[in-house]
Amino acid sequence: MSPVTPTTSLRPATLAGLELLASAVVMLDATGHIAYANAAAENLLASSLKALSRQKLSAQFLNPDELDHICAQAREHKFSDLRQDLALERAGRDPLHVHSIVSALDEPPGHILIELREHLQHLKLDREERILDQSQVNKELIRNLAHEIKNPLGGIRGAAQLLEMELPALHAVQLREYTQVIIKEADRLQTLVDRLLAPHRRPHIVGDVNIHEVLERVRSLMLAEFPSGLTILRDYDASIPEFRGDKEQLIQTVLNIAHNAAQALAAQMEEGDAQIVLKTRVARQVTLAKVRYGLALDLHIIDNGPGIAPQIRDRIFYPLVSGREGGSGLGLTLAQTFVQQHMGVIECDSRPGYTDFRILLPLP
Repeated sequence: MSPVTPTTSLRPATLAGLELLASAVVMLDATGHIAYANAAAENLLASSLKALSRQKLSAQFLNPDELDHICAQAREHKFSDLRQDLALERAGRDPLHVHSIVSALDEPPGHILIELREHLQHLKLDREERILDQSQVNKELIRNLAHEIKNPLGGIRGAAQLLEMELPALHAVQLREYTQVIIKEADRLQTLVDRLLAPHRRPHIVGDVNIHEVLERVRSLMLAEFPSGLTILRDYDASIPEFRGDKEQLIQTVLNIAHNAAQALAAQMEEGDAQIVLKTRVARQVTLAKVRYGLALDLHIIDNGPGIAPQIRDRIFYPLVSGREGGSGLGLTLAQTFVQQHMGVIECDSRPGYTDFRILLPLP
C-alpha cells in the first residue's frame, strides 16, 4: 500500500483572520497532515508551515494517540467540539502542556481545525494586565505624594536658612551645624522627589529609533564605568526595523537595567567572569498593554549574577524597592514607566546565576 501524500499547505484569504489570533490554530487534512498553521502555531511548534506540512500534527506530541482519537471522533461528528490536554514534545526542553480544542469542518470534507493554547498563556495575560493596572495606581500615588511633600520641604528649608541668619554670633558656629543638617536633609529629600516626578515632567520626544544604536550606546557607557572584569556580549537580530520612539528614554531604560546588573555582579567582576548579554529578536503576534501587534521587538538584558532575592522578586518594579543596600529603588520603576510610555511591557525571570529582563515593544 503506497503511503498517503499530505496535501499542500495553504494560507487562503479566507483564513487571513486567523493570523491575528494569539492562540495557535492548525488545520489538518483528511489524512491528519497539517494543511495550515497560523503564525502563533508556527511559534508554538517552533517550525514553519512549509516544514510542518510534511508531517502529522500528532507526531509533535508525547500522547499522539489521544489527538488521533479525538480527531477521528470529530470527523464522525460525534461532538461539536472536543477538548483535550496534550503534551507538546520539544527537543532538549521540558514538554509544553497545551489545551486543545478540536472541531470538524464542513468544507473541505474531512478537515479538522485545532486550537492549541498554552496552559499558562491566559495566566500570563492576566498577570500583565494586573501589573499594568498596579503600575498606573503606583504612578498616580507617587505623583500625588511627591507634590504633597514638595511644598512643606521648601518651607522647612527656607525656615532653616532664615534661622541660620538670625543665630547669635556667640553660638553661630555650633548651632549652624544643626541648621545645615536640616538644609542638607531637605535638599536630599527634594532630589528624591524630583526623581520620582522626572518621568512625568520630561516631554516624550519621538523619532526614528534603531534599537542597536541604543544598545551600543549603553554598552560603551557601561564598559567605560566598569572597564575590567565585565564582559558585555552582543546577540543582535540585524533584521529588526527602526521604529518610532524616544531614543533617550530607551537608552535610560536599558542603562538602568544594565547598571543594576553590573552592581549585582560585583563578586563576579573580582573573579573576572561577570557577563551581561544584550539580545534582540522579533516576536510575532503578541499582546502588549491589552493591544494585539503583529510584530514586536523582543529585547533581553541577561546577566550571570546571583539573581534577585525571592522576597522582592514580585515587587522589583515598585518605587523605592531595592535589593541593594543604599539603592534608591527608582531605576527599575523609571524603566517600567518609559517602556509603558512606548506601549510595551517589561518582565523579569531570575534565579541564581541567571537574570533576564525582557522588554517587548511594538514594531511597525
